[in-house]
Amino acid sequence: MVTETTVAAVPIAAVTADLTMSGERPRVQVFLAPGARLPEKATPGAAALDVYACLPPDLEIVLGPGDRIDVPTGLWFAIPPGYLISVRARSGRALREGMALPNAPGTIDSDYRGEFRVLVVNLGQAPLRIKHGERIAQILLERSIDFDWEESKTPLDPDATHRGAGGFGSTGLA
Repeated sequence: MVTETTVAAVPIAAVTADLTMSGERPRVQVFLAPGARLPEKATPGAAALDVYACLPPDLEIVLGPGDRIDVPTGLWFAIPPGYLISVRARSGRALREGMALPNAPGTIDSDYRGEFRVLVVNLGQAPLRIKHGERIAQILLERSIDFDWEESKTPLDPDATHRGAGGFGSTGLA
């Protein structure tokens, strides 16, 4: 059984400058619960940062095939306005154990202030085990671009591109 961690509210300073235009690296404020680990890149060339399960030391999550659970990370983020964090599966655990994220890529919006939890599903044939400190997902900080819709008065011409209205598998099987 996974227990909820309660944390007092942390004041968050608003970010008003456009960080991309100023050339500054965006800063994401983070609170770590006891035992939590800061996300980090596994190698210098990695694009994403690994995220770790934050569980009581005596607890192991065991998911049967087809089961799913939200795994605590012990992390609370204050993402700057104009950014989001996307959550993705780890390819190695997906291949070896069938660990997947059913909503991948997941999105953490800049105005969310609750604990970051990772929704995990076992797509494998055997029970999936998750222990404290194990890598369970990876995250990327991404720019969120505001845009406006331009409504068309007529249906869009499917012949305007080579693909047209072709859907699943329309560009080939290989």
